[in-house]
Amino acid sequence: MKPRRIDRILRALNVRRRTVTLVAVPAILLGVNVPPALAWVSEARHEAYLHSEEYVAAHGRWDVVELPADVRVNAIHAAMLPTGKILLVAGSGNDEKQFDAGTFSTLVYDPATGEANKVDTPSDLFCGGHAFLPDGKLLVAGGTQRYEKLDGQVTRAAGAMRVRNENPDAGRDFAKGTAFLSPDGRTYLADAAFTVPPAVKKGEGADTTVTASETIVFVESDQEGHGGMTDAPAQYSVAGLDPAEAKNIYGMGAQMTMAKQDFQGIADTYEFDPFAEKYVRVGDMTQKRWYPTLTGLPDGQVIAVSGLDGTGQILPGQNEVYDPATKRWTDRPDLFRYFPTYPAIFQTGREGTLFYSGSNAGYGPADAGRQPGFWNLGDNSFLPVPGLRDPDETETSGSAWAGPVQDQKMIVVGGGGVGESPKATARIDAIDLKAPQPAFTPGPDLRTPTRYPNVVQLPDDNMLITGGSRDYRGKGASDILQASLYTPSTNKLTDMADPAVGRDYHAEALLLPNGQVLTAGGNSLFKNVDNTKPAPFEQRLEIFTPPYLFHGPQPTIATAPTEAKLGDTVPVTSPEAANIATARLIRPSAVTHATDIEQRSVALDIARNPDGSLGLRVPGEATMVPPGYYMLFLVDKNGTPSTAKWVHVT
Repeated sequence: MKPRRIDRILRALNVRRRTVTLVAVPAILLGVNVPPALAWVSEARHEAYLHSEEYVAAHGRWDVVELPADVRVNAIHAAMLPTGKILLVAGSGNDEKQFDAGTFSTLVYDPATGEANKVDTPSDLFCGGHAFLPDGKLLVAGGTQRYEKLDGQVTRAAGAMRVRNENPDAGRDFAKGTAFLSPDGRTYLADAAFTVPPAVKKGEGADTTVTASETIVFVESDQEGHGGMTDAPAQYSVAGLDPAEAKNIYGMGAQMTMAKQDFQGIADTYEFDPFAEKYVRVGDMTQKRWYPTLTGLPDGQVIAVSGLDGTGQILPGQNEVYDPATKRWTDRPDLFRYFPTYPAIFQTGREGTLFYSGSNAGYGPADAGRQPGFWNLGDNSFLPVPGLRDPDETETSGSAWAGPVQDQKMIVVGGGGVGESPKATARIDAIDLKAPQPAFTPGPDLRTPTRYPNVVQLPDDNMLITGGSRDYRGKGASDILQASLYTPSTNKLTDMADPAVGRDYHAEALLLPNGQVLTAGGNSLFKNVDNTKPAPFEQRLEIFTPPYLFHGPQPTIATAPTEAKLGDTVPVTSPEAANIATARLIRPSAVTHATDIEQRSVALDIARNPDGSLGLRVPGEATMVPPGYYMLFLVDKNGTPSTAKWVHVT
């Protein structure tokens, strides 16, 4: 076919010729019975239509971003920093070779300029938790102490050792490799450094009681094979202690087995400073955690929930609170409550009440902690809510506020069965937390049953649902190259343009200040239908431009304050002030494993001043607007948002 003829086709589609250079596809992909020239034109026409004004105005557009090889990372976690840059945390990146080498990575990427820089990562933050603090720093806690060993891979008997100290006057630090000696002469070595605090002494004189302190550490036999196995509980001596210390400090061991060993957590905690772009070590958690959830509270403190401990066991309910003023964690035995790992737990509009949507990721039995409901931090009670469809498929589902947080409506999207189950659901169910008797009600179904969907709130109150896979970790080449727009006000779902990059396990999506959405990560087990070829970690980024950015020029924010207090009415100017319909404060995302507790959209009442400026009122409740940095968007009557200005709400 002559070039002149191709030009006429493209002009008819109202697309510039350069589009075709991006879509050259071998004719064999289109069908062996199609003449190559006609096949190429057919594909060109289709791709040209996907980039046409008509199509993108209705369905948006995706663009793939490939970073230079020396700054690519396995993006396990992603956070939108108040500098407009994105923090991509890999840690060891689900790569045991990197873990063994002590090579941990974090990337700071600027989507506005394309600049990307790696920063020093002092611990393996792979599969930790995170939450923004009032000053804009990102609290990052937990991560990986040891990689899992599957059945057949375990070469040394191992188990949990409870190390006790009966001395109330002194604790003791121990190094990794500390030896524990059994009564029958076997030796087991600690796989991490640990501390035993002093015992607890109460009363005086004859009424004095001393309660031994206890620390749990994972130990492994010093010999390979089954010789280190034992079922017998025993008291172990600790090598290297003097006789006086040995009377007070000892180990209590139970089973030492060759069974599968799960990932183990760490207690390391950092505040990532977005302005200095570095991690700052703060006080460690009271528990080691891998796959924890960190939820910000209205007073600026953060609660840490769930996770696998330092022996690879799921914590049965030990929860703790971080105080950014003291940089310390406090154990909260009064809030002892079990949840599966990465539970989706949100601060509601009521002081002292959190909502667990039922969404979670990864670990925990199928018959415990799966019921959604309200968690009252005042008395540690839990009120379940009914109505969620496919209640046995909440693992790997996505949850998010639907519309402005003042509406107190939430959706649960997709999900699958526990563990490596092939089950998946297309469910979108909604709940009104303000209802007299809150219960989930059915919404529209996704086109495909989906595990690992990412759900992103947009400035126009719509929600982008993208990515995921049909099967566990993309098995059977089941990545879902689909995206949809959910409209909370109508409970409707609209198909969007299809992404080009599969996103499943270890994938993230977040809103950018210019109104676009960035996706990252993706960690399929296999890259082929037969599940025989391991898949590489997906290191490409992809950016979605929603339809609202093709509906005309974006309104602009000429001036806006950088600071605001709860309850303030803040002055904002815009050349398009008369055409502004809504204003939103959107809290930036911190997302991993389809879990984003941070994002929330706050509706601002608009007063139109005589001088043409706008007065935007910030709600006065910290439960609605937890202190921190927010993106301020103005949205015009066409539904087109401005580029955001950052506002620090105190």
